Amino acid sequence: MSAEQVSGLCEQLVKAVTVIMDPASTQRYRLEALKFCEEFKEKCPICVPCGLKLAEKTQTAIVRHFGLQILEHVVKYRWNNMPRLEKVYLKNNVMGLISSGTQSILEEESHIKDVLSRIVVEMIKREWPQHWPDMLKELDTLSKQGETQTELVMFILLRLAEDVVTFQTLPTQRRRDIQQTLTQNMEKIFSFLLTALQQNVSKYRCMVGAPQEQEDLTTPQKTDLAQEPKAQANCRVGIAALNTLAGYIDWVALSHITADNCKLLEMLCLLLNEPELQVGAAECLLIAVSRKGKLEDRKPLMVLFGDVAMHCILSAAQTADGEGLVEKHYVFLKRLCQVLCALGSQLCALLGSDCDVETPANFGKYLESFLAFTTHPSQFLRSSTQITWGALFRHEVLSRDPLLLAVVPKYLRASMTNLVKVGFPSKVDSPSCEYSRFDFDSDEDFNAFFNSFRAQQGEVIRMACRLDPLTGFQMAGEWLKYQLTAPVDTGPMNSKTGEGLCSIFSPSFVQWDAMTFFSESVISQMFRTMDKDEIPVNDGIDLLQLVLNFETKDPLILSCVLTNVSALFPFVTYRPEYLPQVLSKLFASVTFEVVEESKFVVSVQAPRTRAVKNVRRHACSSIIKMCRDYPQLVLPNFEMLYNHVKQLLSNELLLTQMEKCALMEALVLVSNQFKDYERQKAFLEELMAPVAGLWLSPEMQRVLSDPEAFISYVGADNKIADPVMEDPSGLNRSRISFCVYTILGVVKRARWPAATEEAKAGGFFLGYLPSGTPMYRNPCTEQVLKLFDNLLALIRTHNNLYMPEMVARLGDSFAKALDMLDVEKNAILGLPQPLLELYDSPVYKTVLERMQGFFCTLYDNCFHILGNAGPSMQQDFYTVEGLATQLLSSAFNNLNNIPDYRLRPMLRVFVKPLVLSCPAEYYETLVCPMLGPLFTYLHMRLSQKWQVINQRSMLCEDDAGDDNPESQEMLEEQLVRLLTREVMDLATVCCVSKKGIEQNTTAAVDGDDDEAMATEVTPPANAELTELGKCLMKQEDVCTAVLITAYTSLSWKDTLSCQRTTTQLCWPLLKQVLPGNLLPDAVSWFFTSVLKGLQVHGQHDGCMAALVHLAFQIYEALVRSSALHPNRPRYGELKAVMEQIPDIQLDSLEQFDSKLLNPTLQKMADKRRKDHFKRLISGCIGKPIGEQFRKEVHIRNLPSLFKKVKPSLETDVLENEDGEGFNVLFEP
Repeated sequence: MSAEQVSGLCEQLVKAVTVIMDPASTQRYRLEALKFCEEFKEKCPICVPCGLKLAEKTQTAIVRHFGLQILEHVVKYRWNNMPRLEKVYLKNNVMGLISSGTQSILEEESHIKDVLSRIVVEMIKREWPQHWPDMLKELDTLSKQGETQTELVMFILLRLAEDVVTFQTLPTQRRRDIQQTLTQNMEKIFSFLLTALQQNVSKYRCMVGAPQEQEDLTTPQKTDLAQEPKAQANCRVGIAALNTLAGYIDWVALSHITADNCKLLEMLCLLLNEPELQVGAAECLLIAVSRKGKLEDRKPLMVLFGDVAMHCILSAAQTADGEGLVEKHYVFLKRLCQVLCALGSQLCALLGSDCDVETPANFGKYLESFLAFTTHPSQFLRSSTQITWGALFRHEVLSRDPLLLAVVPKYLRASMTNLVKVGFPSKVDSPSCEYSRFDFDSDEDFNAFFNSFRAQQGEVIRMACRLDPLTGFQMAGEWLKYQLTAPVDTGPMNSKTGEGLCSIFSPSFVQWDAMTFFSESVISQMFRTMDKDEIPVNDGIDLLQLVLNFETKDPLILSCVLTNVSALFPFVTYRPEYLPQVLSKLFASVTFEVVEESKFVVSVQAPRTRAVKNVRRHACSSIIKMCRDYPQLVLPNFEMLYNHVKQLLSNELLLTQMEKCALMEALVLVSNQFKDYERQKAFLEELMAPVAGLWLSPEMQRVLSDPEAFISYVGADNKIADPVMEDPSGLNRSRISFCVYTILGVVKRARWPAATEEAKAGGFFLGYLPSGTPMYRNPCTEQVLKLFDNLLALIRTHNNLYMPEMVARLGDSFAKALDMLDVEKNAILGLPQPLLELYDSPVYKTVLERMQGFFCTLYDNCFHILGNAGPSMQQDFYTVEGLATQLLSSAFNNLNNIPDYRLRPMLRVFVKPLVLSCPAEYYETLVCPMLGPLFTYLHMRLSQKWQVINQRSMLCEDDAGDDNPESQEMLEEQLVRLLTREVMDLATVCCVSKKGIEQNTTAAVDGDDDEAMATEVTPPANAELTELGKCLMKQEDVCTAVLITAYTSLSWKDTLSCQRTTTQLCWPLLKQVLPGNLLPDAVSWFFTSVLKGLQVHGQHDGCMAALVHLAFQIYEALVRSSALHPNRPRYGELKAVMEQIPDIQLDSLEQFDSKLLNPTLQKMADKRRKDHFKRLISGCIGKPIGEQFRKEVHIRNLPSLFKKVKPSLETDVLENEDGEGFNVLFEP
């Protein structure tokens, strides 16, 4: 094509680009212009001359960038079909652009430099080293032309390392060729980078008048104005060299980093004091010091503990910190802190190993500088040091070092400051606030960070106290005494709880809170570390007395006081005479109130704030904890404790039902120490008499059995005029709650002695089950079973409340009484609670919220009782007549109307514990009859729910109605996900043995969806079915329901559930039924379900690896079983499914099958077989949306570098199909 045609086309392209980039263009014009440009790139045969013309220096930056983009597009998508001469022409012209086609280093736009370097890297990826052996020489020659070219060469080298090593964006063989050649030339590359860095930094320093040595870096820079651009150019090259080094240091052999007596490290340390280059230098240093690998290779890194390196690091840190809070300096400080942390990790790894490394002479200086970061105002910097402190305190050798031991008190002193929760970004009450504004988006963000930082500190404080427990205890004692005598400072924000009381931001409370955490950490560790005789009992008892004598009406401070009482309680084991005082203190707090109740109507309590409720709950849990951990100590005072509780229970309004129950639980825990069945039974009978009287009364029986009567009794059918104060049925609700709480407390806490001999002596032991499991009788059994029928009636009634006709009977004020609490919704949606509200707002603001709370807690507690009944009453519970039928007609009644948020806790707190604790003897009579209908129902329910979700996501663009707002849809979807996880977890627990499987599912059931997933998650080969699993799989309806649920769930849009089910459940279940006569359709269905799962979840590496492994297991097992049992052909169905996979290579499939069926080839490595299989099914593996419509880039493999060529073929190999010699495609 002639030059005129090129010019004409270029003019059109310039106009099109101008229209695209002009903000005033209409959308129609912009789309037309865009279409023209894209079609030009795809179809025009003269892209290269046009691109080169548009990239000329005379054009505007936007046009030049577009011209270079055209050239990049040509290299990426047309290279394989270009003639050799055109490739050489393009390559020479691009190198010409680098040589003379760009503006100077300071004037050129960064996006032009970026795209130019990308073009060169794309050519390198396709031709180097085989067809372009002199590439590195050419780059070296270019760099000698000046700073502009040197910087571009740096960009090319960095981009190449990123593509080949970091992101690995090219085929395996090409990546291997290039990486190996890079490694072979690494000495030259490093020499080039270091020389460029050294030369440019020297020139820069000369021009800015900086001293060559590091004596006075604080003198003002005197730069000749004429020299300024030159100096800046040298500085730019220095920065580029550091960035490029950072891309290589991470993966090159450590010998390159430590060559020439660690010249590179020394240079980086000196650059830490060069303001323009210090961040890049610190980045490189950090990557170098964080390197893993053989310990022997890492030894030279200890040079950084030398005098020069330490001086450079410390002086740089002091200078950066001394200049106030400037973002650039603060980023640099963070990097330096990370460097010191990494240095500490290297020291811990090398010292005490076989590498002959000694404690560095500058270890003391290192510790002092590290401590300076731990005491810095920035909370982020303080937190960054904690893991390293922990490693140092834990280290076998260093933990005995006198220098480290001398730092322990200083660290503990620093922790006393660091535990104080200050530094909220919205406040100005601490130097930390200013730094927090750089690090955190909101107070909630900071709060979440600080809570995890504090927990981390607690761990490290405990480690420090293992080395010096007494010092920690003395510090805690001093701080506690100071707080007890310090005047209360509520700060500018008063609490809503009452005038003159602390809020969570008050100076006094944050100090109390920090001190309490510190003393708890220190004292608990002291009792673990020190011998019994060395414990400072007198000092501890003195502190306890001070705390017991301290009086406050501030709920937040009182809560801290109670924690201190619990922390100091172990001292009472040495002086039991102090126990009554402790009990009095705790009992006084159980009835704590801020406002006198007499001001309010007796029947309605003032809504207590969360802070007050917490104090009361705290006191109750402290009493429970004391009775649980020290029952022998409390036993002599049992009568006193019992009288205290009786007195409190006598006033119906004094305590909430939960508080009453907590105190009764404490009594039950101590009564377990009677170790006498009859005595415990008599005590429990007496304790539960009020409950039994109320629960078994005719009125209560009527109420519990009839949904209408129940609604009326609890007041849910009333219309309330004053939704805050008016609550006529509050007492009725509290009576039901009291009974349920008490039954739960007794079932949970009443036990027989742990030692078999004591159990026999006390009359608890009944003999052995056929399986050899000992049988015990629980003293609470008789009392609890007496109340059991009414409990099941309540559960049935509660389930029936969700029937539409019952929901219609709720009063106007209570139409939403059965809905979720807002707190639960926020937790599921991951919305943070406003900080202050947590403590300052009433627990339930309105009667509606109280009603919601009542229904929610009642429902959970009923199922907690059923879940605890098995472990507690054992055979006495499992042998209740017709138990399975009773549970099916109560707990599983009306499930269709039960919402997901109620079904979840039922499965978690009732069904799962019941199944886990049930002995094998009762599987047939109890578990199977119950789980069969349940799994069948759950499969049907979840399938319908996921169908709705899938339809909704397909139709979402048409949905304009606002009946179901987005937040509600999100909530519903998230609930379905959580319910799915719960169901699959239950199936796994029932069916699969824990052997070899990490059973951590329960803890993470509510975990984040983006929880890290391993990419290789092949299930252990020994994942076997449990006895219960085998029992369930024998029953056809249960077996079908569980299998279908497991395999259908693979294509539901929940990655966490999919991965767990795939790795833990699917294969053991299918393996169990494979030997039977599976129908051909069933075989196809199971296999297709896995492939559907791959289509949905293939974009997630963890799921993809697990699903591919499962598909491979199924295919391999069925193909081989077909070969072994020709009368049961299943292979045909699978092959038919395989042949439908998009883009499958049928010859490759035949080859794979023949290898599977050939006994001599079956020993082929499992990994290779699996890789082959993965390639076969790759057509159905889902891709992320960003990759689905991306144009494929094809990079051809070049002749192998590493195979020796036979002499006879030499001439042929040197000529490929275009007749080009492969080592002379690009001549220098």
